[in-house]
Amino acid sequence: MTLRSKALFVHLLTATGAVLAMLAMLKAVQGEFSLMFLWLLGALIVDGVDGPLARRYDVKKNWPTYDGVLLDLIIDYLTYVFIPAFALFHSGLLPGWTGWLAIIVITYASVVYFADTRMKTKDCSFAGFPACWNMVVLVLFAVQPSFWVMLGVVVVLSGAMFTNLRFIHPVRTARWRAVSLPVAIAWTGFAVWSAWVDFDPTSWARWGLIASSAYLLLVGLVQQALPPAEKAT
Repeated sequence: MTLRSKALFVHLLTATGAVLAMLAMLKAVQGEFSLMFLWLLGALIVDGVDGPLARRYDVKKNWPTYDGVLLDLIIDYLTYVFIPAFALFHSGLLPGWTGWLAIIVITYASVVYFADTRMKTKDCSFAGFPACWNMVVLVLFAVQPSFWVMLGVVVVLSGAMFTNLRFIHPVRTARWRAVSLPVAIAWTGFAVWSAWVDFDPTSWARWGLIASSAYLLLVGLVQQALPPAEKAT
């Protein structure tokens, strides 16, 4: 397979996220949220794999006809934001006006954030919460706190998108990646297991989700508070 063919394959791999998004949306409409999240987790895995492949095969140079960044953003908005927001509303976990407020805040704030050219930092982290609502909503389904707590999480994280608070990219942020990447993989495993057992509250997977989510959410803030020591010259 030529380098150009490999670059095209990466674009086509990214595009499968659109199909996974549609399959997830169909399950969300039917109220089958466990299956919806399994499809979204499949899209998350594709999103985690296609980036390193795109850089390895230099898709911008070897297949510039397709804009991989634009393709990725379209699919990410569907799978990270739109479908999880719909599921949160459609599930009834946020009743009445709280559900309406949540979907308006999530979808509006996230689309503005996605258009912000300053979202990436020099160390390949994110400036502001990176609108990973697929992960947040899955944890809310697994833990099911009171709707006031859920609403608070939505409002606080939506506001955090427009701050300079640091949030890591588990694959691209080099600092502490030896820990962050395994934690992200573990989070995915806990998420798959939790959805597979239909968010059974007795499953140990929920505690794994809580622990790994706390790390992924807070480690960037810790790195920001503890900048790396400068090397002696």
